[in-house]
Amino acid sequence: MTNTILARIIKFLESIGIMVIDTALDDDTFLPGLRLEGQQILVDPSRLKYPGDLLHEAGHIAVTQSDLRPLIGTDDIGANWPELGDEIVAILWSYAALYHLELDPKVVFHEEGYKNESPWFIEQFTNGVYMGLPLLSWMGLCEEHEFPKMKRWLR
Repeated sequence: MTNTILARIIKFLESIGIMVIDTALDDDTFLPGLRLEGQQILVDPSRLKYPGDLLHEAGHIAVTQSDLRPLIGTDDIGANWPELGDEIVAILWSYAALYHLELDPKVVFHEEGYKNESPWFIEQFTNGVYMGLPLLSWMGLCEEHEFPKMKRWLR
């Protein structure tokens, strides 16, 4: 099941222009088995704990301005990246991706994620409470009245 979900997520990400590179990674990563580099995600399947983490990390790439995306994963992106607003819309973006892929919200909002607030995020989003939606709309990625349907996936 998990391999099937991972394959669906990777196929989706690559279809929107976020490449997923299978590679060996050490333990020096923010999330197990994942590292962002520009507009690609390096993934070590042997270390990856939750396939849905790819969607959240892809959300960071997706909501970053296109001219800044090549800097992701480097010191040039700045110590404040991602900013709080970017974090909020990356979370919302990942929910839209779940919706698009028809996956259970627990794929991204798993028990070890979001500082134990995953059930709260699931409750909010499934009840139509979309914090960050005005910002996601302002970025040109969706129409507020049509969310979680997206107009486009990359800012």
